Amino acid sequence: MIHQEREHNEEPETSETRKERVDRELGELLQGLRVAVTGVQVLFAFLLTLPFAAGFHKLDTVGRWLFFVALLSAALASVLFITPAAQHRLLFRTPLKEKMLRRANKLGIAGAVGLAIAMTSSVALVAETVINAWPAALFGGAIALASGWLWILQPIVDLYRIRDVKP
Repeated sequence: MIHQEREHNEEPETSETRKERVDRELGELLQGLRVAVTGVQVLFAFLLTLPFAAGFHKLDTVGRWLFFVALLSAALASVLFITPAAQHRLLFRTPLKEKMLRRANKLGIAGAVGLAIAMTSSVALVAETVINAWPAALFGGAIALASGWLWILQPIVDLYRIRDVKP
């Protein structure tokens, strides 16, 4: 049996209504955010305990700034990732689901940026503490490049590529 590939701009044939599609997409988005929120909350919890650990006072100025950037960006990412679930509870059974879906998508993207910053600065903090400044920049940069490419840039490139494909 030969399968014909769907054109990139065709919607899959489905019998779901617009409301059913929005409900499904919102459920899928909230499920994806649950995965991200768990990771950022573990990092955030660790960062919250760090100042009370022995040896924290030995951090130099760069280490303290890296810690502060990691802490704030992890907190912001947590807020951004949790917001769609909180808003879903408040707006449940209202005609605002599609608006909530679009907003939740934007919040998820912003949360991913915050998480990337938190991870980058956390890795740089550990490297700066354990090794020294230039490897910290190298390892932090590697995390920034990996998360920036895989989470943001590669999907954007894919979007531009499918727009350039002529049917």
